[in-house]
Amino acid sequence: MNLNLTLIGQAISFAIFVWFCMKFVWPPVIAALEERSKKIADGLEAANRASRDLELAQEQADQILRESKDNAAEIIEQANKRANQMIDEAKEQVIADGKRLREAAQAEIEQDVMRAKEALRAQVSVLAFAGAEKILGATIDEKAHSEIVEQLAKEL
Repeated sequence: MNLNLTLIGQAISFAIFVWFCMKFVWPPVIAALEERSKKIADGLEAANRASRDLELAQEQADQILRESKDNAAEIIEQANKRANQMIDEAKEQVIADGKRLREAAQAEIEQDVMRAKEALRAQVSVLAFAGAEKILGATIDEKAHSEIVEQLAKEL
């Protein structure tokens, strides 16, 4: 056996094998590698997009939460203002009612005082006539001396 012939045969066989691999095996392998590389790149891009979407959603959720807290605080503040306003209105109403009742009581007292004065005047005039009759020893006509009686009643 000749070593050179064996080497040449092996070189020819290797060249045919390389050509066969380059023609039939290598393109599907390269296509599979490119497809896999594209899938990986798409997956990484989708992960980045999902990460950005998650950050955006988190920011929106935080914004909505802040707005809700602000809105709740505003509603509570309005409720407190309304409660204070209602309390102030109730106080004013009570004060007005108290003042009205006090004025009504004062007017009633004044009327009672006037009635008592009139009753006292009437009693004083009766007593004055009775006293004058006893002092004079004669009957006094109340109708005839009504001007004097009214003057006396006013003075008393």
